[in-house]
Amino acid sequence: MLKESFLKYLRYERNYSERTILSYETDLRKFEEYFKGLDDAVDYTTVDSDIVRGWVVSLMDAGYTAVSVNRKLSSLRSFYRYLLRKNFVGSDPMLKVAGPKKKRPLPVFVKERDMDCLLDTVEFRKGFEGVRDRMMLEMFYSTGMRLSELIGLKDSDVDFSAKVIKVTGKRDKQRLIPFGKELEEDMKAYLSARGEGCGGACEAFFVRKGGRAMLPETVRLIVKRNLSKVVTLKKKSPHVLRHTFATAMLNNQADLEAVRELMGHESLTTTEVYTHTTFEELKKVYEQAHPRA
Repeated sequence: MLKESFLKYLRYERNYSERTILSYETDLRKFEEYFKGLDDAVDYTTVDSDIVRGWVVSLMDAGYTAVSVNRKLSSLRSFYRYLLRKNFVGSDPMLKVAGPKKKRPLPVFVKERDMDCLLDTVEFRKGFEGVRDRMMLEMFYSTGMRLSELIGLKDSDVDFSAKVIKVTGKRDKQRLIPFGKELEEDMKAYLSARGEGCGGACEAFFVRKGGRAMLPETVRLIVKRNLSKVVTLKKKSPHVLRHTFATAMLNNQADLEAVRELMGHESLTTTEVYTHTTFEELKKVYEQAHPRA
């Protein structure tokens, strides 16, 4: 009765699709089968938080993913909000129930040897645009900056005397990223090519022909096109190069806190995901190298 009333509400008042309604109905039926299996005297109005948590555990044990379990819990939450609004129940058993955490996917990154191949061996387009394209890839890889940060970079942000780049990140927070001799030489070579290719003064560091700042879509396309020359990864984006920077730093014994500061992460927890990536690489090396792995 309660379930049917809720499904009618979804169909006629909320105008949900039949497919969505069927999904809700299936979730509620499966939940009812679970609590009736525990105690036939239990019904939707007497269900408590412990019963719901037990159902979550049973679903996880049955092999359901965190995404699937959270979707089923979403159906229950909608159902009990409806029952509470209609005064069919006095309290909501879902208030004290937390769904399982989704497993965070490991960041995708390019191996160091592939980046070396891209920057040292692969041929880029002739003229200013080719020099610029390579410079952008090197800048992403050498600094770990975001796409928006690279596009927003100005000539005045690069201090060759102090060998630091001032980056303006999220919420206009600024940070300094040091650079070495190789990047310094390549930036100067790029600026020289930019002067010949565009002419005149440019406010933005990276520009299109005519001196206008780069567009995000253009940068994404350049990164994807050039990464395709050395890797077969599904993702080939500027953010993959940001991941590549962090992974390369940690693989070469950089301090985690230092990497956090260089990347502009507010929390160390955000940076720690890259330690899992480097451990995965370590496992692969072990499995390939050890005779009894």
